[in-house]
Amino acid sequence: MSITIKEIAEQAGVSRGTVDRVLHNRGGVRPDIAEKIHRIAEQHSFRMNKAGRILAVRKQPLTIGCLMPGVGNLFFDDVIRGYEAAQQELADYGVSLKIKNIKGFEPENHIAAIQSLLDEGCTALCLSTLDTPELCVFINRVIDANIPVIAVNTDIPGTRRICYVGSDYYKGGRTAAQLLSKILAPAEQPLHIAVFTGSRNIKGHNERISGFTDGLTAHHTAYSLIAIIEGFDNDEYVFLPAIALFDQHPEINCIYIAASCVAGVCTALRQSAMVQPPEHIHIIVFDDLPATKQLIKEGLIDFTICQSPFQQGYQAVHTLFNYILDTQEHPDEYILMNTFIKISENIDDNG
Repeated sequence: MSITIKEIAEQAGVSRGTVDRVLHNRGGVRPDIAEKIHRIAEQHSFRMNKAGRILAVRKQPLTIGCLMPGVGNLFFDDVIRGYEAAQQELADYGVSLKIKNIKGFEPENHIAAIQSLLDEGCTALCLSTLDTPELCVFINRVIDANIPVIAVNTDIPGTRRICYVGSDYYKGGRTAAQLLSKILAPAEQPLHIAVFTGSRNIKGHNERISGFTDGLTAHHTAYSLIAIIEGFDNDEYVFLPAIALFDQHPEINCIYIAASCVAGVCTALRQSAMVQPPEHIHIIVFDDLPATKQLIKEGLIDFTICQSPFQQGYQAVHTLFNYILDTQEHPDEYILMNTFIKISENIDDNG
């Protein structure tokens, strides 16, 4: 016979209200006590009645805080649409959202934004944030306070987040390398590559670069890496460093853009004094923002690799809700999106 909440309370030496609070993830219980209650429940294969769990969730509205460095980056508009679509489907269960869209990649700003979400009453978090030591320490403290966290769009592996919902960035980089290797002409000179990324504090951006270079090596494609420039997902910011790099290194014949500064880099390319005309340079990018679509149609960009941003937001909210509904039963650690390769012929397709 399954153990009851009353019996869990007796074994843990706490009240039934404390057990109920822990099993419904409402916080306010010391981490060691919460861990003890979960351990007793797990040892006895305790499972709350699903109808009862739904009723409990409805009595305790769930406010999910969503953080992203999306100011000036249209990519996150689709992630937000996914968040909002899922919230609308779960509104009858008392699910609401607080979305905080910030600019930049400074750790202290991300910490302040997360704290602000908590101060506004959020009891669960979907975070698109940095992979830095100070962020990981802070997020683990949040998790220790019984606030469940899901990493969205870019992972934060130094934390005890529930799972990661997003793209396999390393695989995306390897995919870009293989496609590029296949389209190179046999007599083409070795690649001299300029890499533009968002921030070196973003795990996904770093994985796109390592996947790309590892992929080129695996396919025996000769290359030299001229520079890696941080564009901070800002077209205006990246313009001057890009044009200076192109003017200083006219041998560049491949541009790999691992983040959202495509328009700024391509504008700088067209205005630079490089020896090679832009149409003779291979340009590989990610995602299908409006500027990227236009540049692909113009033939300047070879191809782009897309990562289903709407689904990232949508699945993150549903995964977090189901985790809380099922009394903290963990989903798969990695919930990965499909990868779509787009060229001029399919750039306007959905997906």
